[in-house]
Amino acid sequence: MTPEIFVELFRDALWMVLIMVCAIIIPSLLVGLVVAIFQAATSINEQTLSFLPRLIVTLLALMAFAHWMVQMQMDFFYSMIERLPQVLY
Repeated sequence: MTPEIFVELFRDALWMVLIMVCAIIIPSLLVGLVVAIFQAATSINEQTLSFLPRLIVTLLALMAFAHWMVQMQMDFFYSMIERLPQVLY
């Protein structure tokens, strides 16, 4: 296994993880920002007001993107299987 192959596999794996995490985290961050602006504008300092909407949006994002993320992982796994001879020799 040459270092170039290892670096390419590692880069592809990190890119996949980054895309999957962003698909879940970015909607939650946007909702958190909107709730924080709302709390600052109304002077409401309730902790559950910021936590609950982010939790709900995170769960909805997981439900919406779960099929796509599993498909992405399967494609990566199949590409790893196809690259197996290249990695072993």
